[in-house]
Amino acid sequence: MTVVQTVGVVGAGTMGVGIAYVFAAAGSEVAIVEPNLERARAARTVLADQAAGARARGKLDPAMHEALEGRLRFVAAISDLPDSLDLAIEAVPERAGLKRVVLAEVEHRRPALLATNTSGIAIGELAGALCHPEVFLGLHFFNPVWSMPLVEIVRGRHTNDATLAAAQEVVTQIGKSRIVVDDAPGFATSRLGVVIALEAMRMLQAGIASAEDIDRAMELGYRHPMGPLKLTDLVGLDVRLDIATNLARAYGPRFDPPQILLEKVAAGELGRKTGRGFYTW
Repeated sequence: MTVVQTVGVVGAGTMGVGIAYVFAAAGSEVAIVEPNLERARAARTVLADQAAGARARGKLDPAMHEALEGRLRFVAAISDLPDSLDLAIEAVPERAGLKRVVLAEVEHRRPALLATNTSGIAIGELAGALCHPEVFLGLHFFNPVWSMPLVEIVRGRHTNDATLAAAQEVVTQIGKSRIVVDDAPGFATSRLGVVIALEAMRMLQAGIASAEDIDRAMELGYRHPMGPLKLTDLVGLDVRLDIATNLARAYGPRFDPPQILLEKVAAGELGRKTGRGFYTW
């Protein structure tokens, strides 16, 4: 049984596109909010390429491939989302003020479940903008969403038991595994992942080793599937900076962004999406 039949995703960036794809592939009808026409076109191309690749690899049967495109549609504004969606997910950049504005507007569409895809902003901080925080929680997906198996479910102080149970069923519906954590800035995964990434940047900045060797140390020495600097390039240096800045406010200087990260973001070297970060792509 499909737990959520109608889904709204706000933001057609890397994470929003991936989230939209996995729900459409699981049988949901998905509306994606993206006011920027160029980004919407790029997102359509990514979705089409991913579906074609999945079919070629035998991950998506021909019938599902044909049906998937019809389950995805783009709208220009949150007000264009259908009313009373089963699930609405905010996937805009990691800035608390922006997320609060977006979530408050999405709430007016009266979704049964309302979620944020934040990597590290406390759910309680975002819930303050809502009239019904009991149906709100975090669904933290990982990039690339279509291949990463984990969703971190973050329960806010006001999230009720029914909302948590429904979220767990949703994660099962899309074929993912889950962990459930209580609300705190950075949750479990971002606090662990970001602290390793920041230390790797400090090592690179100090000239202790090359980016390749730092990454290889974690891949071969600790069996990480990808080193922290290459993973940062994949996630986006700007995203890492936003998360680190939020965590530094919550936990102090151990999460202060290193100078090398600040300089690369200022120079537009954001990782794979711009062709250059800690690596050249």
